[in-house]
Amino acid sequence: MKDGSRYAPLNLQAAKVCSEGKFPISVIGLDHGHIYGMTENMLLAGANIVWVWDRDAQKIRDFVRQFPQVRVAPSKEAIYQCSKTKMLLCASIPCERAEIGAEALRCGKHYMSDKPGFTEPAQLETARSLCAKTTLKWSVCFSERLQSESAIHAGELIEQGAIGKVIQVLCIAPHRLAAETRPDWFFAKKQNGGILCDIGSHQIDQLLFFTGSRSANIVHSQVGNFAHPQYPEFEDFGTCTLELESGASGYARLDWFTPEGLGTWGDGRLFLLGTEGYIEVRKYTDIAASKESDQLFLVNGESQTRISCQGQTGFPYFGRLIQDCLEGADLALPQQHVFEVSRLAMEAEQKATRLAGFRVL
Repeated sequence: MKDGSRYAPLNLQAAKVCSEGKFPISVIGLDHGHIYGMTENMLLAGANIVWVWDRDAQKIRDFVRQFPQVRVAPSKEAIYQCSKTKMLLCASIPCERAEIGAEALRCGKHYMSDKPGFTEPAQLETARSLCAKTTLKWSVCFSERLQSESAIHAGELIEQGAIGKVIQVLCIAPHRLAAETRPDWFFAKKQNGGILCDIGSHQIDQLLFFTGSRSANIVHSQVGNFAHPQYPEFEDFGTCTLELESGASGYARLDWFTPEGLGTWGDGRLFLLGTEGYIEVRKYTDIAASKESDQLFLVNGESQTRISCQGQTGFPYFGRLIQDCLEGADLALPQQHVFEVSRLAMEAEQKATRLAGFRVL
C-alpha cells in the first residue's frame, strides 16, 4: 500500500465480542480513507452498520460499494436522532470532528473519530464536559499503535518485563505526501491542525503508552516547511520532545518526505530503550531486506531475537471498545489517555519553533 491515506489494515482473525444487532454503528464524514479500516474492524469485532452520511455524493457511493449493507441517511441529523445507533464513527475534515462528536454525545451515542480528534483546545474542553455528564465514550483511533501488530506485541513484551523499565521511546514517522491526491483542507493548518496535532498525535499516544505514563510535559517542539512553498500553511516536518510522568524521555520525528522508491507509504519505526534491553519495531517495511511488515527485534540479557508479528495479535482495541460501551468499562483506550494525548498534541503544535523555510501568511 503506497498511499497512507487509504491504509486500512484488518484483523481478519477477529472474534466477535457481541451478538448480531447488539452494537449498531453509523458513520458521518468520509473525508479521510482511514474510515474504511475503522468501519471494517468494528464490523469484524461484532458491530453492524446502519447509516452513512457525507456532503460528497461520490464519497458515499464509494463507501456503499465497500459496505453494501449500509443505508444512506437523508441528513446527518437523521443519524443523530436514530435510536438504534449506539456509536458514531467519523473521519471528516479534522477541524469538524469535535463538533460531530459533541452532537453524537448530546444525542446519547458513543463516538470514535480518526486522528486528530481535536484541533482547538476549546473543543477538548467541551468533550471533557460531555463525557463527565453522559459517561459515554469519546475515542480516537490512533492507528499507528492500535492497528499495528508489531506495536501491540511490543506492549505485551514490555508488560512481561522483557526489557525492564522503559527509559526512552523514539518514534520515527515518515509519510508519503502524494500531493496531487490530497484535498485542499489537507494543506490548510486551521482545518488539519498542523503536523504535530495531526500525525503527531499517533506518536504522543505511543510515548505515553509505552512508558506507562498518564501525563507528560512538552520540552521542545519544532515544525517547518522545507520543500512545499506552493502550500504556505503546510508543515512537511516536525519534531517534539516530551518528559514523561514515569521519568522517561520521548522523542518523535514526523515528515512528509517518503521517496517514491519505497514500496510502502512510510518506513515507520519505533525504538524502546529499557534498563535491561531494547526493542526495535519496523511497522510497515524492512527496507532492502523483506517486504514483510510488522517485524520486531528484541535484544535483552537472554537473547537477540527477530519476531514476525503478522497474524499474531490482531487488533483488540475494536472489540474491547465495543465491550467498554456495552459494559461501562474503560479498558480499550482509557478516556483520560485520549484526552491527554490530544491536549499534548495541540500544545506541541502551539509551542513549536518555526524552522527556517517555514512561511507564515
